[in-house]
Amino acid sequence: MTETKFAYLGSGLDVGRNHRTAVSLHGHTNRSKESLLFLPQLADKCPMLQAALEKQCKNSKTPVDFTRAYWTPPLAPMLAYETEKNQIESVLGLGSLISLTDHDNIEAPTMLRAVEETAHIPISLEWSVPYGGMNFHIGVHNLPSAGEQAIVAELNAFTRNPCERRLCELLEMLDRLPDVLLVFNHPLWNQTCPGATQNDQVLDRFLRLTAKYLHAFEFNATRSSKENKDVIHLAERWRRPIVSGGDRHGCEPSGVLNLTRTENFNEFVWEIRQEQRSQVLVMPQYAEPVFIRTIRTLLDVMRNYPEFPIGSRRWDDRIFHPHLASGTYKPISALWKAPPAYVERTFSCLRLFEHSAVQRALRRVFRGADVSEIPTEVSPEAAS
Repeated sequence: MTETKFAYLGSGLDVGRNHRTAVSLHGHTNRSKESLLFLPQLADKCPMLQAALEKQCKNSKTPVDFTRAYWTPPLAPMLAYETEKNQIESVLGLGSLISLTDHDNIEAPTMLRAVEETAHIPISLEWSVPYGGMNFHIGVHNLPSAGEQAIVAELNAFTRNPCERRLCELLEMLDRLPDVLLVFNHPLWNQTCPGATQNDQVLDRFLRLTAKYLHAFEFNATRSSKENKDVIHLAERWRRPIVSGGDRHGCEPSGVLNLTRTENFNEFVWEIRQEQRSQVLVMPQYAEPVFIRTIRTLLDVMRNYPEFPIGSRRWDDRIFHPHLASGTYKPISALWKAPPAYVERTFSCLRLFEHSAVQRALRRVFRGADVSEIPTEVSPEAAS
């Protein structure tokens, strides 16, 4: 029987009484390639953005390809690791376990494992799984250090050429590895969003095919409280525990964590997979309105960082577009001497959200997450 418990840090919880460690799952680094497909989708709903994109596409010598262009989060692997570690150890006073999951690659944990301080970090990634016209994401945590590159190559081969039979084979292979944790990340959100009814039908078919291999569903710190409550009900139906997922793309540490008595990642995986017990800790930043949390991430992404290495200091150093002549990807900073004036004007308007007075006004307009509505304990129902 599964057992998921929730607690909110602001409720007076003594996290150190029954727990040794806090676990941060699902954080991104600058090795994560993030799709720009959301821009044309957003432009369909915003005429001003549509006009700006059309102007840029018309003036650009290189045809804009949103399906292949991508952006990267600002934090390098070590900074991303330290951001999560500092929150856990300074705020909670607990030991830390951190699993960084960039999209479809393990560059960050591989780099960190070469450093003594972070040699214990699990080898993890967020696997893109196309299915039924949608794109689901599975957190694959703690791959074995022998043969991990071959496994990632197989996962990426599926992403490029999806096949239902092959999907089951790969999930079964991962499930047979006892120290691997498979988490269905933000199960009710996907990048294609064809419509609520179709989403439900495809999701149901996907889970009927894959649920027996998935070890937990994710309570995601970047998604709305309504969506996360629906994920709780989904996990109840499929008899799966719920684990935290920070899904951090900016500079703020994860808004939800897991608490555990275990001291290493293998033991934590056993607790989730075999004992099916999970203790999710909701951090104070999750109670902020999701609009404000999203804006803060956007501000982190578009901010310049003069202390960073050359090539990652400016926001346009961290957005990449295919270069037709060379067949390689180049930062868009190489395509212009300076960002277009309308882009800078737009960014100047967005930076107004950094002011505390503006954020106070937004809190009065947008409702934050009501943490009192999060159940303290989740019990499963039979899957239909």
